[in-house]
Amino acid sequence: MISDYLDSRLIAFLEVKDRDAAIQALIDRLDRIGKIPDREAFRKAIFEREKVVSTGIGMGVALPHAKFKGFPEFFIVIGILRNGVDWNAIDEARVQLIFLIGGPDDKQAQYLQILSQLTSTIRDQSFRRKLIQAQTIEEVLALFQNSL
Repeated sequence: MISDYLDSRLIAFLEVKDRDAAIQALIDRLDRIGKIPDREAFRKAIFEREKVVSTGIGMGVALPHAKFKGFPEFFIVIGILRNGVDWNAIDEARVQLIFLIGGPDDKQAQYLQILSQLTSTIRDQSFRRKLIQAQTIEEVLALFQNSL
């Protein structure tokens, strides 16, 4: 379940002006709780991935991600933006929900399972709307815990 990869410390209501500031705010959050061993390497990997192709998948959602040798487990950082930011998404919609995923580079099957579960969950327009309207971290966690 997606809720297995969530941590209340990794859910943020963001007020930023652009994609880069949103990504940086989520990386800062990861760094503060010691979730990434090398902040700069992780930041570089995330931004390099964005250069290849935008992780804005449409529906107001972005899925930036990076995998590294030595990461013990997968994690998901959630950023919620009430107004959204330009992300160069495939549908050109502003992104309001960011799911930054990180984890070990040697567990591709688990990674694909996380992506599959997450994309399946966020396809539901009502679910996305509830996430954007959530007022507290507890509400966000409850939405994912009750999503199956």
